[in-house]
Amino acid sequence: MPFRPPLVAHEYFVADPPELPVRAPGEGGLSALVRAELVSADAYGVTLKGQTGADETLVVQVGTAGEGVIRVRLGQDADARTRSARATTMVTPGEYPGARVEVGEGAVVLDAGALRAEITLNPWHLRFTDASGRLLVEQDRGHVDISGRLRTLPFGRSTADGAPVAYHESFAAAPDEAFSGFGESFTPLDKRGQRPVMWNFDAFGAESQRAYKNVPFYVSSRGYGVLVDSGAPVEFDVCQSTHSCLQILVPDDLIDYYVIAGPGPAEVLARYDLLTCAPSLPPKWAFGTWISSGFFVDTQERVLARARRIRQSGIPCDVLHLDCYWQVKGNWSDLRWDRDNFPDPEAMLAELAGMGFKVSLWMNPYVSHLSPLFAEADEAGYFLKKRDGTTYVADCWHGSYPACGIVDFTNPEAVAWFQDLLRPLLRQGVAVFKTDFAEGVPADSLAHNGMTGTDLHNVYTLLFNDAVAEVTREINGHSLVWARSSYLGGQRHSAQWGGDTYTSYAAMGSTLRGGLAHGLSGVPFWSHDAGGFTGTPSPDLYVRWAQFGALSPLVRFHGTTSREPWEFPDYAEKGAIEAIRLRYRLMPYLYTAAVTAAETGAPMMRALCVDFPDDPVAWQADLEYLLGPDLLVAPMTSPDGTRQVYLPAGSWVDYWTGEVLDGGAYVRVTAPLDRIPLYVRHGAILPTAEPGEAVGDGPFGEITLVGYGAGDGARTTIRDLDGETTVTATRDGDTLRLVVSGPARIRAAENVPGPVEIITT
Repeated sequence: MPFRPPLVAHEYFVADPPELPVRAPGEGGLSALVRAELVSADAYGVTLKGQTGADETLVVQVGTAGEGVIRVRLGQDADARTRSARATTMVTPGEYPGARVEVGEGAVVLDAGALRAEITLNPWHLRFTDASGRLLVEQDRGHVDISGRLRTLPFGRSTADGAPVAYHESFAAAPDEAFSGFGESFTPLDKRGQRPVMWNFDAFGAESQRAYKNVPFYVSSRGYGVLVDSGAPVEFDVCQSTHSCLQILVPDDLIDYYVIAGPGPAEVLARYDLLTCAPSLPPKWAFGTWISSGFFVDTQERVLARARRIRQSGIPCDVLHLDCYWQVKGNWSDLRWDRDNFPDPEAMLAELAGMGFKVSLWMNPYVSHLSPLFAEADEAGYFLKKRDGTTYVADCWHGSYPACGIVDFTNPEAVAWFQDLLRPLLRQGVAVFKTDFAEGVPADSLAHNGMTGTDLHNVYTLLFNDAVAEVTREINGHSLVWARSSYLGGQRHSAQWGGDTYTSYAAMGSTLRGGLAHGLSGVPFWSHDAGGFTGTPSPDLYVRWAQFGALSPLVRFHGTTSREPWEFPDYAEKGAIEAIRLRYRLMPYLYTAAVTAAETGAPMMRALCVDFPDDPVAWQADLEYLLGPDLLVAPMTSPDGTRQVYLPAGSWVDYWTGEVLDGGAYVRVTAPLDRIPLYVRHGAILPTAEPGEAVGDGPFGEITLVGYGAGDGARTTIRDLDGETTVTATRDGDTLRLVVSGPARIRAAENVPGPVEIITT
């Protein structure tokens, strides 16, 4: 199995993925498409009758699904649909009025603007080009090795014991082609040579290919993307079985995929959003610091004392997070206050609100069999079932806590019951929920709507987060959840974090890799537990991780032990607080980047290949990233404080020293503990603000513009709750005029040579 380390005791997971059957040597079962004939055609696509090498007849449908998007379906009949459609719709194909279909002798061409599909009917072959005719990707017909064994599975399906078990597709891969995406996999950014399996794991960390958040979607360095519409445990063999082929195996009732034109990842992601959904922008206060109680027993007085100390210490912070122990131990997660430790939560929430804090509560979709609510939900049929009709009581905590029932979100009455548990908490003053777990649907369980656990497993997290987001929006007017698990289209749940990572420099690096891959999977707003989750970080690691967290889209300090700055030595406390203050100083820039990311789908924290798609190194450099358009961040992942940083094309200004460096090369950087390697694109103007105690709910106050080689023609935009402001620089002799149009209040301009004149229009 690709899911477990060798020669060590296997960790127990209640929801291991089912294995695809392995055929015996010489056993048949492959049914690959060999030819097709036209059945019907219109302006948007064609339906074909496909014949396979096993003398089966399958239906092939190829059509436009939007400008630059072509959809391909192969199934037993034209009405086949993915099994996950019984629970939710993840992809909605669009239309392209300019689409054209040309049917010739033995060939069909579909034109979707930026993308074309060329079909040869006999023998069957399918290739995709851009509008100029440049080949993007084509099907691979299969590879046979010297032993006669087929190494790849071409377009078709396979059977075992006489029944279909999976549909498959194979694409030829160029020798220098890089692939990324597939969700939050913590392995190197270029997934070539890997085998991502779309199965949401409780990953026991953030240092392997097992992911809490899988997305059956990838982008290629050749200028296209591929999206597979299925909630099944899809397997992507990314040039692992053979270097020249990427294979897709879909254990579903059909294969239904979309090829999406670029030319770069940014354009692919924009079209991906049109197929799935637009990202949800978190409320402005969510971009402030989140500080957690940690994974230990908390009390009402401790929470209030923590809040007072944060304010007394001048630590900018917007959200206090209460983890598991706001509930009665052993009853998780039945969403009831532990009244012994929290005797008056209404008063506590009111006092925290008066200090400018929002409150986040931990929860998950499992209810302990020890909870008083378990019997009520069990009798009403609100939990997933076993095949014999009894409630599936599962060890969702790997033996650490009591076994649980799993709320069945395919049952509308169970959804209503669950939301009724959340409404009183929101009305008390809770701002948001951390939606933990949801990876534990066992493959052999059954849902209210008849789905098997295998078919429900991945999309379950979407149903869970949808239910919580819906009731949060109803009471609080926003749909923010802070989610650990996700799947295709999960960008509608605007805050996601990287799970239970270990406290080490290596784990910080793999966490970063997971965030970059997830950003290339369509999720702009991502975070991680600053300091790491499992264990206690060394003081230097705590500072380095705080710096990484402060320059991430969202930031939360959380772990099995305290991540409060004052629990560390004075120098580490000071370093973490300075990192947070830097974040709040840059908040006008960061919030502008966030609003833009929600509109475009390009992640706030993104791999260099998004902005530099033609640079091969940008597809490999996965321990650094762009944060917004103008900041390049390279977290210090080495305990000795030295690392290599790749600067892409252009000129870059060292944020700390002002030194101008040429791009297109690696630089060796040694950074003292109080500085994260940080660079600004030469010519940029960054909007900044004086750090306050909280970001809050209103527009920014006075803004200072900071130039980094900015001259004539430089421009910046400030996005805020009260609208958009543009700043344009023009040179008049020695004077640089900054023309401001919009509601932002510009106080001053700094780091700009010569006299500056600010003109507000």
